[in-house]
Amino acid sequence: MARDLTSVLSNHLDMLRSIFKIAFRNLGRNKVYSLINISGLAIGIACCLLITLYVKDELSFDRYHTNLDRMYRVVQQFGGPAPTAPEDYQVWGCYPVGPALQNEFPEVEEVVTFSGRQSFLLQRGEKRFQEENVFFVDSTVFEMFSWKMIAGNPKDALKGAGKVVLTESMAKKYFGNEDPLGQLLNIDNSTNFTLVVSGIVEDIPANSHFRFDALLSMATFRKFRPEIFDSWDYVDFYTYFMAPADLDKQAFVAKLPAFIKKYTPGDQEYYLDVERVADVYLHSKAVRQPGVTGSLSNIYVFSTIAVFILAIACINFMNLSTARSMDRAKEVGVRKSLGAQRRSLVSQFLSEAMVLSFIATIFAVTLASALLPLFESLSGKHFEVSLLLTGELIVALVCLSILVGLLAGSYPALLLSRFNPAVVLKGAFRNSTEGSVLRKGLVVFQFSLSVVLIAGSLVVFSQLSHLRSQDTGYTKDQMLIIDFGWDGKVQEEINAVKNSLAAIPSVISISAQRTVPGGFFPKAGTLIQRNGGDMEMNGPDLYEIDYDFISNFDLTIVAGRAYSRSHPSDSTKALIINEAAARYWGYPDPNDIIGKKFEQWGKTGEVIGVVKDFNYRSLHHSIEPLTLRLSPQYSTTSIALRVHGNDLPNVIAQAESIWKRVAPQRPFIYSFLDDTFNSQYRSDERFGSLFTVFAGLAVFIACFGLFGLTTYTVEQRTKEIGIRKVLGASVGSIVRLLSRDFMRLVLIAIIIATPVAWYAMNSWLADFAYRISIGAMMMIIPAMTVILMALTVVAAQAFRSAHTDPVKALRSE
Repeated sequence: MARDLTSVLSNHLDMLRSIFKIAFRNLGRNKVYSLINISGLAIGIACCLLITLYVKDELSFDRYHTNLDRMYRVVQQFGGPAPTAPEDYQVWGCYPVGPALQNEFPEVEEVVTFSGRQSFLLQRGEKRFQEENVFFVDSTVFEMFSWKMIAGNPKDALKGAGKVVLTESMAKKYFGNEDPLGQLLNIDNSTNFTLVVSGIVEDIPANSHFRFDALLSMATFRKFRPEIFDSWDYVDFYTYFMAPADLDKQAFVAKLPAFIKKYTPGDQEYYLDVERVADVYLHSKAVRQPGVTGSLSNIYVFSTIAVFILAIACINFMNLSTARSMDRAKEVGVRKSLGAQRRSLVSQFLSEAMVLSFIATIFAVTLASALLPLFESLSGKHFEVSLLLTGELIVALVCLSILVGLLAGSYPALLLSRFNPAVVLKGAFRNSTEGSVLRKGLVVFQFSLSVVLIAGSLVVFSQLSHLRSQDTGYTKDQMLIIDFGWDGKVQEEINAVKNSLAAIPSVISISAQRTVPGGFFPKAGTLIQRNGGDMEMNGPDLYEIDYDFISNFDLTIVAGRAYSRSHPSDSTKALIINEAAARYWGYPDPNDIIGKKFEQWGKTGEVIGVVKDFNYRSLHHSIEPLTLRLSPQYSTTSIALRVHGNDLPNVIAQAESIWKRVAPQRPFIYSFLDDTFNSQYRSDERFGSLFTVFAGLAVFIACFGLFGLTTYTVEQRTKEIGIRKVLGASVGSIVRLLSRDFMRLVLIAIIIATPVAWYAMNSWLADFAYRISIGAMMMIIPAMTVILMALTVVAAQAFRSAHTDPVKALRSE
């Protein structure tokens, strides 16, 4: 019995050895086709692997939190009409919401409130840095969020005033290799405002919607501004809460209107909703996010591209495998006449296809590893090479290799194994019509995908170019912005500082403000008189500016006048708004709102001017109501210098020299407004670059496959070409003959792909408030590009064959 089992195993091993030996012999015998097959499939799988890493990273945001399935975030809307869509809410809200929710609802187990992002100048000895990613937060933060504390006690690290928790990188920045616990940091050059380092946490993972460099205890904030913690009007907080995993979100939200009515004044318009933290990164539409958000549509797009690329690569693989298998008909006939079973023939063809597929997969992993640094620079993400070798991914790749091998090898295996050996050995065998139809259908399919991808690339870059070239309604070029935070000494001497900087010969004009276009701005509860005389509340966006801001940024006054130093009452009793705000309060003609009463943050008076709408935030958004409030010097945080000339380094050097003289206590921190403006579209530009690269690779793989298929087709018709040349056919006629069939397939692909591409890209453009329209040329160019590429590939092969000496083609059978 044991001897029989050994014999059976030995026979199976011999059979497998024979199968693989024949498979590798065939690979060596057809080096060009094997190279095309393996290279095309390897590139396709490598692209798919890289896109998989990107998509997995996007889907992994916040998944490291232990309590993720129990964590929620409050979104709010106030001072305006009832929200009708998720984007009508904002994450920013007031502090009392959290404690009131915990007091009112037993299901709210824990509440953690963060302040809005703060900007502080932190100092230790000679080390001074402007830190932009700092938050005040409740002491219970580490009970909800799974940020790992590596030094200090998470339970009391943020209890009491004057405490700060730093990330590991931040601690090293200020303290090097010293133990930071118990050490002091000064804030904003004040010896009276110091912080004690009470904890160190690991650097926040990149796949987190909420990231920080330092957390200050909320008790510190409360010490300086206690009144805002009971105010439902002061908006500068993010509220999170923890609830049971089985919380009925809809039922909970249904109780919020009654809750708001109980806790807020009856005449106040206030609306609440909640979001699962697990959904925040990809699904939240609310504005005023505390950190980055992703795009679900981009994930769908890249996932679709990955499928497209893999499909094109597999189609090439299947096409060439099917086409080349016909050359082995006589081999099959001989083997069948010698007694080979159909099952063994099927096994042979399938095993050969799978050997190719496995080799391609190994090359794909190697190629993806080599391309990872380039992919990181394009995507703005970091990936470890080890991610390509996880157990989950290895299993997926093995399954993919088997599947591709089965798909590519099944048709020729089943077709050839059923041939009658007598017919084949007599030479009566002809290429299968079924195989020809299948190959043509696959060619149409892959070139349809190519047209869609080329059209997509064209639309993406046209839209990005449109965003960059759009007239924003203000001057942003060569605008130097100097950021001084809330430095009291600079604010106190703001006019003298401006005069010193204005003396630089290249400076055209200068202004001081709290906000510049593309930057952070608050909202302000504002009452403005409508036509009927009643005062209507809304919470428009707010710019706090000085007298020179409107002229410095070249804003256009369309009604009334700008702020003027010749009108002393402007500082206390005047307000300027934009056209969108005038329309909101019921004045289509902006001239009609001039002289109407307003109330805003303790200031009352009249609207004196309306500026033409300008894009003060990303062009993803339409222009919203905006008020431009003339603010006291203590509300300014930056200075904007409009400069001319090409010697910007010299201007910067002069400004820095003056700054060190007039504000030695403050580091010279500068940027250019056009860089700030363009940074709003960095994620769009990365998307465009990735889309174009992968689309280009998909088209390359399609052409690569077409090259292989054309080469094979030309080889099959070598004798026909020789006969035609002997009979007097011209090179041009032979090229047309060989190109015609492939061009017909490409034209069918274009007809199929054009409406698909138009629909898909219109759906993508829907996320932009300012978008291009897809004209006929955007569909014609991809079509002509595909025709040109296909014609080049096919004609080159046909031309080479047409120039072959017909004697060589006809010399042997």
